[in-house]
Amino acid sequence: MRIRVATRADLPALAPVITAAIEELQRAYLDPAQIASSRAIMGVDTQLLDDGTYFLVETDGAGAIAGCGGWSRRATLYGGDHSAGRDAALLDPAREPARIRAMYTHPAYARRGVGRLVLTRCEEAARAEGFRTLELMSTLSGQPLYAAAGFVAVEQLTDATGGTPVPLIKMRKPIEP
Repeated sequence: MRIRVATRADLPALAPVITAAIEELQRAYLDPAQIASSRAIMGVDTQLLDDGTYFLVETDGAGAIAGCGGWSRRATLYGGDHSAGRDAALLDPAREPARIRAMYTHPAYARRGVGRLVLTRCEEAARAEGFRTLELMSTLSGQPLYAAAGFVAVEQLTDATGGTPVPLIKMRKPIEP
């Protein structure tokens, strides 16, 4: 697998990966109404693409997209372009955590190191810009990966933007120097 910075030209290829991840990887954690509601709070934030902080993982040879995800130096914690409450304000690396954003793995590549690869690249990039902490909003299906990567839960909440409440977990991790 190889990882590279995603561009807006990649959006059509990313859409089916994101849809498959939302619909298939959450089945063990959410009921059908919650999965449908998840679509209102999940998706790619094109600001990440414009900022050059969104990555995609391709498989060698086949060129299939195994997953995607990124980080942000902006205040929005989660949500896609269609989500309400977005905030493009720049964060202060000395006192605010960088955000891990829009992480999705195609179900065919789940538990094969795709998410870990993206998290490592995000942490390296955030460290290079002076951030000392990472923060993210996790789904129940993503929580095991983030916990294994050193993130700890700091708050549990629900988001009912899509009609049915979806459980989420805010998590943080210090960046190793």
